[in-house]
Amino acid sequence: MAHSIEFEKLVDEVKKNIAEISVSETLEKLKEGTNLIDVREDNEWDKGHIKGAVHLGRGIIERDIIDQFPDKNAELILYCGGGFRSALSAENLQKMGYQNVFSMAGGWRAWQDANGPVELK
Repeated sequence: MAHSIEFEKLVDEVKKNIAEISVSETLEKLKEGTNLIDVREDNEWDKGHIKGAVHLGRGIIERDIIDQFPDKNAELILYCGGGFRSALSAENLQKMGYQNVFSMAGGWRAWQDANGPVELK
């Protein structure tokens, strides 16, 4: 999907303030029990998602994160379709006091390219 220059500029600025993690690093951290959060839209989630992920879409994550993950020191890896929306969400969670938040670079597309485990409906 093509993004506007303005959106890409915003994401580039946000990425200076957050930590990104690769698919291979995510796979390793999942073995350790790290929390994985899908921030994509409901219709994207319904088509398939990473096995074991929790769905908290970008439109509600800030509202519902405390109920799902009250420990602000918990390690959270966020992903979206390509790593843009998850970066924006990661920055907001950091602003809310979460200390160990990562955005998975490349998102769902990179996960599928790496043949990571998925759940399809």
